[in-house]
Amino acid sequence: MIRLWEKEIPGFMSELNGEIPCMVPYLLKTANKNGAVIVVPGGGYEHRAPHEAEPVALWLNSIGLSAFVLHYRVAPYRHPYPMLDAQRAIRLVRYNAEKWNVDSEKIGILGFSAGGHLASTVGTHFDEGDENSEDPVDRVSSRPDAMILCYPVISFGDYRHDGSMINLIGPNPPEDLRISLSNEMQVSGNTPPTFLWHTADDAGVPVENSLMFASALSRHKVDYELHVFPSGAHGLGLAESHPVVSAWTGLCEKWLISIGFLKQPQDVDYVDY
Repeated sequence: MIRLWEKEIPGFMSELNGEIPCMVPYLLKTANKNGAVIVVPGGGYEHRAPHEAEPVALWLNSIGLSAFVLHYRVAPYRHPYPMLDAQRAIRLVRYNAEKWNVDSEKIGILGFSAGGHLASTVGTHFDEGDENSEDPVDRVSSRPDAMILCYPVISFGDYRHDGSMINLIGPNPPEDLRISLSNEMQVSGNTPPTFLWHTADDAGVPVENSLMFASALSRHKVDYELHVFPSGAHGLGLAESHPVVSAWTGLCEKWLISIGFLKQPQDVDYVDY
């Protein structure tokens, strides 16, 4: 595992939860630099779902991308700590791009459910780094170059997932914080290109979350692709057992090629993780 911070961890309290925020690398060794994607499992900001972690990283490897599974802080930690962990992960991969054989301009983020909320938070609340920081990693941009949002929690408004909101910002959050983390309201022209998919009858996180985010992307003329499948339970992950929804991985691969994030399929010498 790669620790996100080697020294002082912002907001870390061992008595609250002793888990160290880190990421697990799945690095490709190829002749040329490849893109990398940070994988953010869901779990309602209460836990991190294993089926949305390593299997997804291995799929990304199979299409020619390095991957990092993010072990971000969850409850009882609250905002801003999950966001700080995800922003730091992007900075860390970008800072170490040469060392890890990664293209520093092709660092994406992929999130499921509440992990999709965290991914979309990073994609709408980024900065270019603090040039005066003593930590060289913090001088690097936290903006992802692409987002992949899978049945994401997006809004803390009418179509919110109560569990995710309560775990992240409490049952009665201040209005300005609730709006700030309703990410469909934070889209700008500089939001990264985005791939979204959802099922129409998702009983856990309403499809309106993806619809609202796609609408905001459209208004701001941000490249995006949205797929709404007719039916499927919440939390499908790669959906390998679902004959219809499982198409999302192939669709996503084609989209990544179309935006120039991924080259046509390439030979991989070996995987090192």
